[in-house]
Amino acid sequence: MRRLYDLPFLVILMGIGALAMFLPVGVALAERDWLTARSFFYSGLLFSVLAAVLGLATIGNRVTNQARSHLLAMLGFYGLMPLMLAVPFVEAVPDARYLDGYFEMISSLTTTGATLYDDPATLSSGLHLWRALVGWLGGFFIWVTAISILAPMNLGGFEVTAGPGGARQLGAAGPGTGRAADPRGRLLRFARRFAPIYLGLTASLWVLMLLAGEGPLVAACHAMSVLATSGISPVGGVPGGQSGFAGELFLWGFFIFAFTRQSFMLDLRPESWRALSTDMELRMGVVIAWAVTLFLFSRHWLGAYEGGADDSGLAALRALWGAVFTVTSFLTTTGFVSADWAEAQTWSGLATPGLILVGLAVFGGGVATTAGGVKLLRIYALYKHGVREMEKLIHPSSVGGAGAFARRIRREGAQIAFVFFMLFALSVAVTMVALGAAGIGFDAAMVLTVAALTTTGPLAAATTEPALSYATLGDGARMVLAAAMVVGRLETLAIIALLNPEFWRN
Repeated sequence: MRRLYDLPFLVILMGIGALAMFLPVGVALAERDWLTARSFFYSGLLFSVLAAVLGLATIGNRVTNQARSHLLAMLGFYGLMPLMLAVPFVEAVPDARYLDGYFEMISSLTTTGATLYDDPATLSSGLHLWRALVGWLGGFFIWVTAISILAPMNLGGFEVTAGPGGARQLGAAGPGTGRAADPRGRLLRFARRFAPIYLGLTASLWVLMLLAGEGPLVAACHAMSVLATSGISPVGGVPGGQSGFAGELFLWGFFIFAFTRQSFMLDLRPESWRALSTDMELRMGVVIAWAVTLFLFSRHWLGAYEGGADDSGLAALRALWGAVFTVTSFLTTTGFVSADWAEAQTWSGLATPGLILVGLAVFGGGVATTAGGVKLLRIYALYKHGVREMEKLIHPSSVGGAGAFARRIRREGAQIAFVFFMLFALSVAVTMVALGAAGIGFDAAMVLTVAALTTTGPLAAATTEPALSYATLGDGARMVLAAAMVVGRLETLAIIALLNPEFWRN
């Protein structure tokens, strides 16, 4: 462990990615898919040796600014690791270009889930498992680095509550001494802490999906996709599976881990459960999800009433469930669509409310979770600030209470949340202009931009009629979207921190 601690962060990540290449080999051998098995086996051997050589060459190298080094490693993880992960994918897919494989891997690693292969039958089972596995590893990377790297630097949403008591409120690493106080120590500590939880939750959901009647491969991919909010599916989504309503119910229950980090940072003490019930991100997410669900259900009900639809009782319940599942899925930036979502449209005769799903993806999930978007904590800060400003309009001399932490949320927290929201809007504008220059129309550019920046790849197919296809895009548009995925996953504040001259001074 001591020697592993001395390795550069990016070399460790490279070694993990190389070892992961051996997992699809077993699936490919079971199906006698010799091409896929050879591609992943040889690639795993090659990159394992390369990672070992790089580790021997760089072990013990001293880094003067470890925080800067690890933030650069995060950027390199999303930008450079797909270059390695794409090699077995390209070798196993006939007629696939390397640029296609790079786009697939950067989409999976950032938990976006956008794919160039609209027909799932185009890819073998081993390749589907590889896409879901890469997304799952990318989700675990977010869990660990958000707490161990971004939280001490007040980035990734933690800046909203930065200040006295802020680290305790967020469950971030507090001050310490020795190895545990530096980024390397925090990475190893939180990786050891979160790995059993992340693996256990995924395995639990996989078993539940099997009990619901889902196939082993589909159950594994959907379980990994929900925990990582990647929306990757080997059957084209939840409706293509065999688990039915029970499977959707199990998937829906695990969306809570994308609402708030407190859901997977709990211990067995009663006060931890009470803290979860009062968690501001969870409460904000539940309010948004149910408010939008009731609005969509009312919309479908009125459409069915005006159209004179029959069997409105059962169809209404199916429409309600379809709205509940789909709204929660897009709010957590997973992008799975319920099988009853299309039934609700058929029942009411109304078109897909695509703009509402786009707005939900922009809201996003919780801080330090695998969800993308603006994040619920920032939305909460802006909401509390707005409520306080309306109170002052009625009672100009009133004093806002609820303690110092709540006051900071309403003041400094709301200010930095607004700054981030403006940076997010600027990122949307720049990406849309770049896609326009690549020949993409305004409507398609807007949907694709939001899908990339919020890491919600299935948004493109679920919000437009006819559905947008990434396969029809040119190479320039794909690279613009790939860059947008990295920006959306790493967030603009972290990238701006890398451009700060003070950050580079020892």
